[in-house]
Amino acid sequence: MIPSSFEYARPSTVEEAVRALAEAGEDAKVLAGGQSLLPVLRMRLAAPTMVVDLGRVPELRGVTEDGDDLVIGAMTTHYDVHRDHLVQDHASLLARATETVADPQVRHRGTFGGSLAHADPAGDLPAVALALEAVMVVEGPAGRREIPAGEFFVDYFTTSLAPDELLVAVRIPKRTGWLSHYEKFNRVAQAWSIVAVGVSLQLSGGTITDARIGLTNMASVPVRAVGVEQALIGQSAGADVLQAAAAHAAEGTSPGSDGNGSAEYRSQLARVLTGRALAIAVGG
Repeated sequence: MIPSSFEYARPSTVEEAVRALAEAGEDAKVLAGGQSLLPVLRMRLAAPTMVVDLGRVPELRGVTEDGDDLVIGAMTTHYDVHRDHLVQDHASLLARATETVADPQVRHRGTFGGSLAHADPAGDLPAVALALEAVMVVEGPAGRREIPAGEFFVDYFTTSLAPDELLVAVRIPKRTGWLSHYEKFNRVAQAWSIVAVGVSLQLSGGTITDARIGLTNMASVPVRAVGVEQALIGQSAGADVLQAAAAHAAEGTSPGSDGNGSAEYRSQLARVLTGRALAIAVGG
């Protein structure tokens, strides 16, 4: 199908992009990698009056260090996030999860910030950003502000971004030396996850001193498996402890039912995948 007609802006700076969004009003859409927006436009599920293309804003790309944080530009592609040595060294869960996103073609075009701003609860990266306690850096006509990941995702495909605000970067606290694994279950390769689990653990002398666990597609927003985290911290990293903790994975979640599985099925998947991810993370 052919999209509805719209105005098109291709800014070269963040300031120009914010100005274009502000002038267009609530009917504008931001084009990042286009992996989610272009199909929606072609199917006429959205009919924006303006599309603001960020492809020529170089300041939105790249990974840098800022003290105890990594700063990832919103237009950094999944491929570049995955292969970046800073991400691999200090945010290994993000590197592992990004490697599983769709297929190589999508990873070379899709962007980290675009995935987060799209806010699909079945997407791989929102739950990982939540587990890693990422902070979204956004810019609008009033300047820049920071939004913790726990406040950024509001509902299905909905974030706390204002219509005239732009996600420009993501700050992720460094977690050097943490053990991690991302485990996902889908019907066919490259499909959206039915359920996925991201695990990040800190161990000291065989004892789990901290844990961060994110769940994909277990609610209308990404969620933390708080019950699992609490059951792990202060415990030895033995197999019995890991499996007992995984039994808490579905607590506090609200998975939906659809053609891929019922809510009960997803809850069971969350427990099984969490146990598997914990075992793999600890086992190396």
